Amino acid sequence: MNVLEGERLERRRILHEGRPEWTTVDGEELVLMDGQRVVEAEVNYLPPCDPTKILCIHLNFESRRIEFRAPDLVTPTYFQKPITTVNAHRGMLNRPGNCKYLNYEGEVAAIIGRPMKNVAPEDTWNYIAGFAPANDVGAQDFRETDGGGMTRVKGMDGFCPLGPGIVRGVDVRESVLKTYINGDVVQEGNIADMTFGIDYQLADLCRHITLMPGDIVLTGTPANSRPMQPGDVVEVEVSGLGRLSNRVQDTPAPAHDVGHQPTDTDAVTRVALGGEWWAAQDAKKAAEPAS
Repeated sequence: MNVLEGERLERRRILHEGRPEWTTVDGEELVLMDGQRVVEAEVNYLPPCDPTKILCIHLNFESRRIEFRAPDLVTPTYFQKPITTVNAHRGMLNRPGNCKYLNYEGEVAAIIGRPMKNVAPEDTWNYIAGFAPANDVGAQDFRETDGGGMTRVKGMDGFCPLGPGIVRGVDVRESVLKTYINGDVVQEGNIADMTFGIDYQLADLCRHITLMPGDIVLTGTPANSRPMQPGDVVEVEVSGLGRLSNRVQDTPAPAHDVGHQPTDTDAVTRVALGGEWWAAQDAKKAAEPAS
């Protein structure tokens, strides 16, 4: 069935009595498949899928392209996050002790439901299991390494929280995405404002890459990604899908001083601070004496 059609259906996966269990939502309770009920506020969530890969688009909202003063996009480019980045609703986001630019990026995750290869854009909706709010977390301190592939920026453990559940029966093209820090809206964008729609992205990727059940495609973030601080509660809400919540904490820096180290240069802060960096550059240029 087309993932956009039918009644709204949400399934959440939790850890219950030492076992992973699938549940549905009934008010302030979750209902297990055997009929048991648990209080939602007391459960420990698990990610709503087990991907073989996580594929992500670079720039895909006009607001973000404008913020970074990037040229118009002709075709999308992508990167990957390791599967060890998968995290759940209410999971912790760890900022290494030697980093300071841990950015949020609220997104919609499209989760694949059946093997998908060489599918036309208009047919992609038949291959999607559902959608979930997601956060494409990145340690921008490592922006100067990995040749733009962002393996370390976006690839650290736990840097792909999504949930609370997986939802179908909602036309996500009509949804609004909002990111909150400690209850304040810091990002907002209409899914309809994507440069490349979800159907386009999936059709593009599956031309040469077989997408498997559980695979995650992160579909882009609007403007105003900024660094989070330890203690912050970051939430990503997508209308019709739900609200993902995570808390940031500091963790020790790696024990061994090998490889590329975090930096605090213009190349890092230009991405970490976005429009604020550009505004500072404009002010600096305006203050320079005329030649």
